[in-house]
Amino acid sequence: MKALVVEDQAELLQILAQTLREDGYIVDTATDGPNGLFKALDIAYDVMVLDIMLPQMNGWELLKKLREQKKNTPVLLLTARDTVHDRIRGLDAGADDYLTKPCNLAELLARLKALIRRSATPPRPIIEIGDVVFNLGLRTVSRHSREVMLTAREYAVAEYLAINRGKVVTRSALNRHLLNEGDESPSNLVAVHIYNLRKKLGPNFILTRRGIGYRIP
Repeated sequence: MKALVVEDQAELLQILAQTLREDGYIVDTATDGPNGLFKALDIAYDVMVLDIMLPQMNGWELLKKLREQKKNTPVLLLTARDTVHDRIRGLDAGADDYLTKPCNLAELLARLKALIRRSATPPRPIIEIGDVVFNLGLRTVSRHSREVMLTAREYAVAEYLAINRGKVVTRSALNRHLLNEGDESPSNLVAVHIYNLRKKLGPNFILTRRGIGYRIP
């Protein structure tokens, strides 16, 4: 799962990002409104944690612009402001949930998971491609009715391609899906995972569109 955290307080931003990463999220961050909006529009996130009091563009404005662009990423507003008016304003702007600072990190994680569950609309909870079966709910893959042991990143690549079956997914899109912001990416990172997946799921399970990317037929 990929999350965006938009928060201008450096220490809190670091705590939030680390907490999410330890819970299995791939995390991007932004410290001001315009940068947060750019990332939210450019990348498909599973969930977003958004502070209200941001420099250059506040969270309400960011959220309004995001919804105007028909981006339905689940958004949890995180703020020190705790008046009824502020909560109503945030929800009216398109927020999905609201949490005040200082927040309990366990509660934050629980609320984010609830948002993702409510908004998740995978094509099917089960995807069958030949003799390979993806269980999106359990995040497992089986072949010939036997579970195939994949690393977290191998699963992320395979699931992303399976959900987009028939479409060519570019290498850059797969890199963005796999990595935390700021992580250095070896030039052959995606190719290595594709190679391993072909060994585990079949040599023709994933096809290469030379110079562009990969697809599952």
